[in-house]
Amino acid sequence: MKWPLIASIIFSSSIFAADNFEILRNSGEGFARVLPGKTLEFPADHAPHPEYRIEWWYITANLGDSQGRQWGLQWTLFRQALAAKAEQQSWSNNQLWMAHAAISTPHGHHFEQRFSRGGIGQAGVIVDDNFEAWIDDWKWQSGNDSLFPSALDFRIADREIHMQLKSNDSWILHGDAGYSQKSQQGQASYYYSQPKIQISGTIGETQLTGTAWLDREWSSQPLAPDQQGWDWFSLHLDDGNKLMLYRLRHDDGEHWLSASWIDLDGRFSHLSNDEVDLSELNLRPIKTSVSKKIRLPLDWLIKLPELDRELHVRPLYDQQWMGTSFPYWEGVVLVEDEQGAPIGRGYMELMGYQ
Repeated sequence: MKWPLIASIIFSSSIFAADNFEILRNSGEGFARVLPGKTLEFPADHAPHPEYRIEWWYITANLGDSQGRQWGLQWTLFRQALAAKAEQQSWSNNQLWMAHAAISTPHGHHFEQRFSRGGIGQAGVIVDDNFEAWIDDWKWQSGNDSLFPSALDFRIADREIHMQLKSNDSWILHGDAGYSQKSQQGQASYYYSQPKIQISGTIGETQLTGTAWLDREWSSQPLAPDQQGWDWFSLHLDDGNKLMLYRLRHDDGEHWLSASWIDLDGRFSHLSNDEVDLSELNLRPIKTSVSKKIRLPLDWLIKLPELDRELHVRPLYDQQWMGTSFPYWEGVVLVEDEQGAPIGRGYMELMGYQ
């Protein structure tokens, strides 16, 4: 039996039990707690935080080709601690790694996933004089510790992806200086982003350029016991402004919303629950397997009263389902104004729908 299959079985049985989100709602007892007042430090916080239960390095990119067609790219590396104990090396290591990658092309959506045990060199993140995040032959590397400029190289089926990423902008600290609250019950994460990344490269033989977005987040309990999933948006507007917005869905319908508005100069402001209005416009069926479909809210209306903004969000195309061990919808979205005129694009993630 090959190691990727063994890892998949271990990872699935440990994390993706009967309820895929159980691990995210568990109390996190024994792990480090996310508390307000922490000062995020760079480049140190680009590295793993094994004292916390879960974290990720998350890249999405909106791309275009020479014919004006829209493409998308997602590459994510997840770290998960199996137990609250000191990290060990070799096969006694208690860290599991998972990676997702996807491309949205003019001809369809394609994805893959990888798994690894920590401590054996197959996956990890290192920050010293340079930066490297990898799992098998999927690699994101920089020649310095600031993450940019860097190269992202991976493969999905027979398509090789080679991208160059550049950014000189400051980090965006979400919530209260990076302390991102998830509920009234105390759940939270440390969360920062770089939404202003210039990206160029190839998918197969196609040359592409565009804008990428990096999210970094770590926590020991990112969901409250009565939260079943989330809806997340990262939007690049044509006027240079950007928006990050997430909604955590509560069983009683009193959902938790949080957003960050980033202006042309890189200044950002936190928008709290009562400063954002997020509405589902309709549900449409999505094929999740040969024999199963689910209905998802794919069209949205975002109102930001304090900024006098109204954004209509819809997918580039509906079928951008990630049929991974932790299944979800994620893909390219288009942003329009009240009259239906295009004003931006971005990425949307819908998690926890069945």
